[in-house]
Amino acid sequence: MTSELTWLSTRELADQIATGRISAVEAADDHFERIDEVNATLNAVVTMDAEAALARAVEADAAFAKGERLRPLHGVPMTHKDTHSTAGMRTTLGSPIFAETVPQTDSLIIARLKAAGVNTTGKTNVPEFAAGSHTFNPVFGTTVNPYDSGRSAGGSSGGVGAVIAAGVQASGDGSDMGGSLRIPGSFNNVVGLRPSNGRIPHVPPENPWSWLSQGGFMARTVGDIALLMELVAGPAPDGPGSIVESGRVFDLPEFRLGAWYEPSLDGVRVAFAPDLGGMIRVESEVLDIVRKAAPVFEELGAQVSDECMRLIDADEVFDVQRAYDFLMSWGDLVRTRRSEIKESVVWNTERGMALTSADLVSKDNARARLLQATQEFFAEHDVLVTTTAQVLPFDAAIEYPTEINGRPLDTYLDWMRSATLISATGCPAISVPAGFSASGLPVGIQIVAAPGQDVRLLQIAHAFEEATAFHRRRPPV
Repeated sequence: MTSELTWLSTRELADQIATGRISAVEAADDHFERIDEVNATLNAVVTMDAEAALARAVEADAAFAKGERLRPLHGVPMTHKDTHSTAGMRTTLGSPIFAETVPQTDSLIIARLKAAGVNTTGKTNVPEFAAGSHTFNPVFGTTVNPYDSGRSAGGSSGGVGAVIAAGVQASGDGSDMGGSLRIPGSFNNVVGLRPSNGRIPHVPPENPWSWLSQGGFMARTVGDIALLMELVAGPAPDGPGSIVESGRVFDLPEFRLGAWYEPSLDGVRVAFAPDLGGMIRVESEVLDIVRKAAPVFEELGAQVSDECMRLIDADEVFDVQRAYDFLMSWGDLVRTRRSEIKESVVWNTERGMALTSADLVSKDNARARLLQATQEFFAEHDVLVTTTAQVLPFDAAIEYPTEINGRPLDTYLDWMRSATLISATGCPAISVPAGFSASGLPVGIQIVAAPGQDVRLLQIAHAFEEATAFHRRRPPV
């Protein structure tokens, strides 16, 4: 049977270990027991090393017994996204090509989590090469939704979203190029933050100049997102795009254990655009739920207006930059091992191969215009509120939705434009639970702030979360 330990927040679990109310071994045992309960249904955890994790938990308890100074997440068990390199643990990217790859070093986000005391226990499922927002691949199969096992958990951080929603852990790491933290956040009734570029820097061996894809976090609460950002965000000497502020800017009083908090958004200027000013199609039931968020912001004291950022250049910026980034990452593999790679990855990479210098110049000019439009918009508004996912969690047996409200879509990315258009702006964006469909499927709203305003974004999201409490609903799994 599931214990209540399963449903503690990351802050609460870390506090209980640090104060000796539970041991790190008990936390790890509970974590693995919950995986045993739910993973046969969800197929979310694809690699585990219980023996090594339990050995580390024993070491963590010994350190506590000796009175050693404990790190903030001392002994907290956590699985990681299977695109983030974990030293000594298989990292497959959901690809047969990398099915047995064991990195020798940790990616930056994992290294900083471990430095904070996290006990790495395993890896969670992803789409092949993290392409697309439905988690399936030829190595491990399909991850399904804890709220309905016939439905998608989203992606590419779908495995992370599913284990958080199902009570395996309270938070976890992921990444987001075109919605890969936000869409599974919406689909699984959890929170997903895509931070500003440079909050969690890109460092070698990744492309240190990368900006379209961002590392970030998912959690059951905004407060746990803030905690992980506090511990992991901050500049790196080999990260040229680093924001110079340390992660300590995320240490906010309203998120601390035992803090009294009354949600208020007095004076906050909210632009409310569920369909991004007509730029995206949204499934009718999703649109009805998202629209109910506007009066919540008004009741919290916000000034709500029906306005939207000018996003006319965002499609070009996203499409060209994504194609270029796929070429950078997978060009050599597509040239030499094309038959072993799924078609959507090949398609996007070959689009990169076909890019001309004129395409790149046009994209950069479009990005400059988009930056100007973003700056002008946020001079008049604090946040943009829109839809996270244009559709409800869909049939897990299909690769991606091909129509919305009976109208066909052109590509495998069209149903994700609610997220991709925002990615192109470089703005931080967060998905927060906002309600449920008649059939009990989760729906999230996406809140967007100006570049660099991640802290204010979390404060506004937290107020909405506290006022609505949709995040407290647990799945049937």
